[in-house]
Amino acid sequence: MSMAVVGMIAGMALGFAGYFGGFGAFVLVAALGAIGFVVGRFLEGDLDLGDFFRTRDDRRDRPR
Repeated sequence: MSMAVVGMIAGMALGFAGYFGGFGAFVLVAALGAIGFVVGRFLEGDLDLGDFFRTRDDRRDRPR
């Protein structure tokens, strides 16, 4: 599935939540979507948990 389709589905879900549930539901769906995205990237191995806890100096020294 292309990223454009995933983005469209996420936008539609947020639109439905905002329309039918109001702003609170919109924020809740957006937050849960962001958490799901991070967890999914972590489970796929694309994201290291240490990336969130490193200091700025450690990030500069890391090879790219």
